[in-house]
Amino acid sequence: MILPGETLGVLGGGQLGRMFAVAARTMGYRVVVLDPKPDSPAAALADAHIQADYDDDHALDRLARACAGVTAEFENVPAPSLRWLGERCRICPKDHAFEVAQDRILEKRFLQSNGLATAPFRGVHEPDAMAGGLAAVGVPARLKRATFGYDGKGQHRVTTVAEAEAAFTAMGQAPCVLEGQVDLAQEISVVLARDVHGRSTSYPVVENIHQGGILDVSIAPARVPEEVAARARSAAQQVAEGLDHCGVLAVEFFLTSEHELLVNEIAPRPHNSGHYTLDACVTSQFEQQVRTLCGLALGETRLLTPAVMVNLLGDLWDAGAPPWGRLLEHGDAKLHLYGKSEARPGRKMGHYCCLGADADGALREAEAIRQALRSP
Repeated sequence: MILPGETLGVLGGGQLGRMFAVAARTMGYRVVVLDPKPDSPAAALADAHIQADYDDDHALDRLARACAGVTAEFENVPAPSLRWLGERCRICPKDHAFEVAQDRILEKRFLQSNGLATAPFRGVHEPDAMAGGLAAVGVPARLKRATFGYDGKGQHRVTTVAEAEAAFTAMGQAPCVLEGQVDLAQEISVVLARDVHGRSTSYPVVENIHQGGILDVSIAPARVPEEVAARARSAAQQVAEGLDHCGVLAVEFFLTSEHELLVNEIAPRPHNSGHYTLDACVTSQFEQQVRTLCGLALGETRLLTPAVMVNLLGDLWDAGAPPWGRLLEHGDAKLHLYGKSEARPGRKMGHYCCLGADADGALREAEAIRQALRSP
C-alpha cells in the first residue's frame, strides 16, 4: 500500500485533477501535478507543479522520482509516457486502457470484441469511404473524429454523402467514426472502481441529459427500471474486466426506445456524470481514485441521498460573475467552482448539486436555481 505521507502524481491539471488533489491531500498525501499550463486548476491546489508537456522526458523523470504512484485525469495523455512511468513507479490505470479510450475506432472494436452492443458504426480514413459507410450505418449519422474529440467537439451530423465528405474535410481528413443514429430514449452511465486484484464496486446508475453535446444534468439514481440498471452495471463490469482495468472507470450508454442498451463511450478515469458522488455518496469517485492508486480497500459507494448535478458553463459569466447568493440561499445545494481564470462559452467552470428526498424533487430545485442564476 501507498500510505498517507507519500507523494502522488497526476497527469493533467484540469478540474478532475483538482478534485483528485483535494481528495488526496485530505487523506494526507502530497500531490504533484504535471501540466503544460501555468495556471491550471489542479496546480493551484497541489504541493508542486511541473509545468511541461506530457511527453517531456525530463519532466516525466522528475515526476517518477517524486511520486510513489501516478494517475491521469484525462485519457489523451500519450500512452508512451504512461508506459515509461509504469516502469519506474506505480501507474493506475495502465496505458492499455488509455490507448483504447483515446481512439474511437479502437474503442468500438474493443467493445464489440467483448460482446458489448454499440450503435452501428464504420471507421473512416478517406473520403471515398463515405458512401459505403452511410449505406451501412444509415442516415442521419454522426461523423466523429476518432481522437481528440470531446464535449460535442470534433463531430458533425450528416444526412448525405456530400455532407459527410465536407465534414471529413473540415476535420482535416483525420480518421473518423461514422456512427448511425439510434432511436434514443435515455442516456445513462455507470461509474465503477476496480482494484489491482480484480475486485470492483459500482456507484448507482446515473441518468444524463446533454445539451449541444455537453453534459448538462445528471440525475442519481437514474429513473430507469432496476432491470435496466442491472444490465448497465453488468456491461460496465464487462468493460472493466476486458481492459483488466485498475482505477475508476466510467461507461456511458444509450438506452433505445426498444430498451436496447448500447455502449456509447468509456473513460478510464473519474467522469463528469460522477461528480454527484462528492456530495451524495459515502465515498466520492475522487477518493476512490486515490484508493485504487494506493492499493487501499475500495470505498463504500452507497448513495446517501438522491442528487442532481448541473454543469456551470462559461456562458453564464457573459454579464460578469453569476449571482451566487441565489444558489447559496438553498441549504441543500452544493456549489463547486473549478478555479479557472477565464470563462468561455461551453467551458466547464463548475457545477452544483441539489440533494433531496427523491430525484424528481432535487431536479425541480436544480432547475429553479438555474433560472435564478440566469435571471437579471
